[in-house]
Amino acid sequence: MKNPRIESTEDLDFDLIHRILLEASEKAQNITLKYFRKTIDVENKLQSGFDPVTAADKEAELAIRAVIANHFPDHSIFGEEWDNKETNSPFSWIIDPIDGTRAFICGLPVWGTLIALTYQGEAIAGLMSQPHIGENFVGLPGKSFLTRNGTHSNLRTSGVKELGQANLFTTSPRIFSRASSLAAYDRLENNVKLARYGLDCYAYAMLASGHGELVVEEDLKNVDIAAMIPIIEQAGGIVSTWSGKQASNGGQIIAAANEEIHRAALEVLAPAAID
Repeated sequence: MKNPRIESTEDLDFDLIHRILLEASEKAQNITLKYFRKTIDVENKLQSGFDPVTAADKEAELAIRAVIANHFPDHSIFGEEWDNKETNSPFSWIIDPIDGTRAFICGLPVWGTLIALTYQGEAIAGLMSQPHIGENFVGLPGKSFLTRNGTHSNLRTSGVKELGQANLFTTSPRIFSRASSLAAYDRLENNVKLARYGLDCYAYAMLASGHGELVVEEDLKNVDIAAMIPIIEQAGGIVSTWSGKQASNGGQIIAAANEEIHRAALEVLAPAAID
C-alpha cells in the first residue's frame, strides 16, 4: 500500500523506513551475491582512467529503486548508475548499489550497498549492507546499530581523543588529486598512530563501530557518503567537509569519532579546503 504524501520528518514512520531499507538491501543482495566472486564483464565509464561498472551495479540499483518507488512514489531518487528521478518532494533517496566496485570485481568483501534518505538535502536515515559477510549497519534518528546473523548490537564510536592515538582510513592517498590536498592528508597521516587503505564504505562502518577514529577522502559524490552520515552521527561521531560544512552532497570529507578528533584533524585539513 502506497503512503500518502509526506511533507515533513514529523510525518515519517521510521520503523517503516527501516523496513524499506532492509527490503531494498535484500533485493539488492539477491543480485550482487549472484555475481560476487564470479567471472563478470566489467565496463569502464571513463575515457581516461578506470571507473568500473558491472551488471550487478545496474541491476541492483533498479531493484532498490523499485522498492522505494512502490512505497514513496513522490520521493526523488538519485543513484550512481541510472538517471535521477527529481520531484518536488523535500525527501530524496540516495543510492549506491555497490560502493567499492573495484573491491567487488577483485573479490574483496569491503564493498557495500548504500541507501540513504535525505530531507531538504540532509541525510536522516541510512543503511550500509555488506551481504557477503551478512552485516547491515543502520542509522536512524536516535539510534545506530549493526545486525549480523540474527544478532543486534548498538554502535558507538571510539572515545580516543588524541590525534596521536588515532587510526586513520582512506581509500588511497592517490585519491587526493590536488597537491594541496595531498600535502594536507600527508601531514595528517604523519600525526596519527596508524593508517589503513582500501576499505571503501567499510572504513566508515568501522569508524561507527569504534574501530577507527578518522576517515578522510576527497572528490566524493553524494551517493558515496550520504548513507554513512546517519550511521556515524547516531553512533556519536561527526561527518563534515574539510571546511566543517554539512557533507551529504560529498566533496572533501572527514568523518571523526568525536569532537576532539574532528577538531584536531580539521586544523590540519582546513587550509586545503575548497568548498
